[in-house]
Amino acid sequence: MKKPLLYSIIILLSFFTFKVRAQDRVNGQLFSTRSEVIAPHAMAATSQPLATQVALDIMKKGGNAIDAAIAANAMLGLVEPTGNGIGGDLFAIIWDAKTKKLYGLNASGRSPASLTLAYLKEKGYTSIPSHGPLPVSVPGCVDGWFELHKKFGTLKMKDILQPTIDYARSGFPVTELIAYYMQRSAPFLSKFPGFKETYMPNGSAPQKGELFRNPFLANTLEKIGKGGRDAFYKGDIAKTIAKYMKANDGFLSYEDLKNHRSEWVEPLSTNYRGYDVWELPPNGQGIAALQMLNVMEGHDIKSMGFNSPEYLHLLVEAKKLAWEDRAAFYADPAFNKIPVEQLISKEYGKERGQLINMNRAARSYEPGILRDGDTIYLTVADDEGNMVSLIQSNFRGMGSGMTPTGLGFILQDRGELFNLEEGHYNVYAPKKRPFHTIIPAFVTKDGQPFVSFGLMGGAMQPQGHVQIVVNIIDFGMNLQEAGDAPRINHAGDSQPTGGKMKDGGYIQAESGIPYATIRELMRKGHRIKYSLGPYGGYQAIMRKGGVYYGASESRKDGQAAGY
Repeated sequence: MKKPLLYSIIILLSFFTFKVRAQDRVNGQLFSTRSEVIAPHAMAATSQPLATQVALDIMKKGGNAIDAAIAANAMLGLVEPTGNGIGGDLFAIIWDAKTKKLYGLNASGRSPASLTLAYLKEKGYTSIPSHGPLPVSVPGCVDGWFELHKKFGTLKMKDILQPTIDYARSGFPVTELIAYYMQRSAPFLSKFPGFKETYMPNGSAPQKGELFRNPFLANTLEKIGKGGRDAFYKGDIAKTIAKYMKANDGFLSYEDLKNHRSEWVEPLSTNYRGYDVWELPPNGQGIAALQMLNVMEGHDIKSMGFNSPEYLHLLVEAKKLAWEDRAAFYADPAFNKIPVEQLISKEYGKERGQLINMNRAARSYEPGILRDGDTIYLTVADDEGNMVSLIQSNFRGMGSGMTPTGLGFILQDRGELFNLEEGHYNVYAPKKRPFHTIIPAFVTKDGQPFVSFGLMGGAMQPQGHVQIVVNIIDFGMNLQEAGDAPRINHAGDSQPTGGKMKDGGYIQAESGIPYATIRELMRKGHRIKYSLGPYGGYQAIMRKGGVYYGASESRKDGQAAGY
């Protein structure tokens, strides 16, 4: 045999014997894309590298984590308009190093006062449309910034917003994923007034690497930096929004904007194997993650093995149970007495968990019987020990399509998530906050901060939170591995806010899930779909041994960095 042929055979055999692959790492999990980022003083993890750098720059100039989080959020509204912007809402969990306590902020907006359920019924709507004027609710983001700043901030707001203003005027190169989503959105959203002028100034959505400018947004942020939150809710910006909405058959008014206020809330937690996992109360869906963890805690997940059929079956069935309660009870607490304490109690979790058949997928569950009684995520930590977990969104990608004249942003379409069934907790009403999907998360250990994290992506979020927690606590993964690990997303609800499964729903599985696992899940009665993309966007910071560890989503354009 000739030597070249012999060498080729040996190399080929080595490949199959030792499974040599380009992505193999010296240590850690094979699916990990990179090591964690580790830094002694500060850390920022966002879904876009320029936003991460802005956050670090703010802290290097003397700002704290809260200042940096606001700056990063403003920057993301410019460079990632496909997921967020000042036309949307905001939620945050803050660890304050001085008081050694967690604080929660609900900066979600309310429905227009002049739009009624009777009007929607009269017009024949069975659900609120996804785009156009009807799903638009008050944008809460800017008020959220100023609430955070008033309570914790150090730098002047105009200095915090200046980096974004500069990039908006001079331009920034559009990243790969954002260009993809802008090009997908533009053909549909371009029919709404103001969209083309803002996001298609050259007649088309920007390409990857193209320098893109948004001078309208620069002007708007400059007014906010100088005039404060009232510049947005009571000044020329509010008047422009109201005039635009009235001219385009909308209901959002100047009075709606003028009367808006955010709300400080107490974060809620459950203890999972010695770690306290924190979420915000409704109108968000965060407690669904706590409900799922309470159901799953009674099982030895570690012995089941990562992405085993037994573990994934349990995860999906726990999700189905939580989703029935999510559909029935999660809504604006100002309009309902929501049984939150019961929903997240250990006793209720144990009771609900007994309904799971570990050998067979359920087609549906009933809600519990209770006693009376596309988004961006970012996290920042500073040298003082402050940590911020912040999430902000327009809801459906770029939002409603409604782009107020000359302001540089799109109004959200969060109102689509209202229910139009009379008597439902989440039924539409004027001045009401809709059910919300965006949820920040936090983990503490023995009363000290451990992990600030989030995983954006609609209904994927509570499921993703649970998978991250289980990956770290049960399977011992590091912060980056926990996000890189292949995920599943159970879908198939009968309505946007969840509810009855359609034939049990279906599991969307990433390609990294072993086929042997898929086959066994099918034997248990699960339907499987391979899907590209619906697995969320993860960012995280861990405090351990006096230093910060950072991780960023490998499925996005993001970056974790520190100093």
